[in-house]
Amino acid sequence: MANRVVLAYSGGLDTSVAVRWITDEWGAEVIALAADVGQARSEKDGVFEAIRQRALAAGAVDAKVVDLREEFATEYFLPALRANALYEGKYPLVSALSRPVIAQAVAELAQELGAEAAVHGCTGKGNDQLRFELAFRANYPGVRVIAPLRDKAWTRDEEIEYAVSKGIPITVTQDSPFSFDENLFGRSIEAGILEDPWEAPPEDAYLLTSDPNTAPEPSEIVIGFEAGLPVSLDGDALPLHELIAELNRQAGAYGIGRIDMIENRAIGIKSREVYEAPAAMTLIAAHRALEDLVLTKAELNVKRGIEGTWAKTVYDGLWFSPVREALDAFVDKTQELVTGEVRLQLRAAAAIVNGRRSEFALYAESLASYATGETFPHDAAEGFIRLASLEGELAAVRARTVRV
Repeated sequence: MANRVVLAYSGGLDTSVAVRWITDEWGAEVIALAADVGQARSEKDGVFEAIRQRALAAGAVDAKVVDLREEFATEYFLPALRANALYEGKYPLVSALSRPVIAQAVAELAQELGAEAAVHGCTGKGNDQLRFELAFRANYPGVRVIAPLRDKAWTRDEEIEYAVSKGIPITVTQDSPFSFDENLFGRSIEAGILEDPWEAPPEDAYLLTSDPNTAPEPSEIVIGFEAGLPVSLDGDALPLHELIAELNRQAGAYGIGRIDMIENRAIGIKSREVYEAPAAMTLIAAHRALEDLVLTKAELNVKRGIEGTWAKTVYDGLWFSPVREALDAFVDKTQELVTGEVRLQLRAAAAIVNGRRSEFALYAESLASYATGETFPHDAAEGFIRLASLEGELAAVRARTVRV
């Protein structure tokens, strides 16, 4: 029997080429695994059946589809939201979050089938090779990893020519060379004209978001949270993956969540990246606002400090690592009382927080107010300032002495 390998299959150009190349060059049986992490517009679209058939047409001996939407939402998206994770302060880890859940499914299937190797379709320039390979080995220690597009170093033009010559059905062409990656959390767009950082992204590159110039009149929404978990939208209780999908629709109509950035990749180069993540950016804004109301100043200072560390840890492929688990332990502790509601105004290209409330709020109107009946202990302020100034005064005296 021929050797078996399990491939993380997206249905795109890279992984379709990988199927045929492994079959021809290695003589191996390729089992393609496609993961539904929320990229299909609806179950009725037949998106995943088309992907499955594309894998078989490319030469896979079997093609499987696994539904990971709920797992992705609760076990991957939720920790990222609780950490307010934005890599370099901008990128909400759209693809970085989906890779470990997909890789885990591939590794588990490979182990179950006794496959010789786990395969991904990443190039040597991308971050995803780290994310897939670290996750493969964390879930299937000792597994061999094959990366056809890194080993052969294909150009995109060569990939397209190869696919055409082999009769592999693809949607990418020389005239439309964009590379997309989509999941419940958002969508990334690469290649083509976007490789020139001076060129504006063309409108036809976007799918989840509309042109902000055509946004409808501003509207308000209310998001309910329980222990840092979004649980309701405008009073309607929804499972997390459904709430995210609905927010993608509502916020996307206003062009909210478009991100165009120069990103520092883990492998040491800069790249121009374009993302659209309407639900992610809306939820992070709402979650941060509720934390500001509920957490102590000391908790906020520490948590805001590690949020960037959390994002970089996951960006660099270390989802299955002790450090990510340790960071999560701190974040989870801070979320115990992050319960309440946040009101946002949706308008062109922006989700603006304009209200927040919680039974656990540390905000006291009687202390903060300047109106009649306020209760702030003004007479204590002078002593506080006197103590706070001691070190500065001593430093000033020392400076004068040193200068003399």
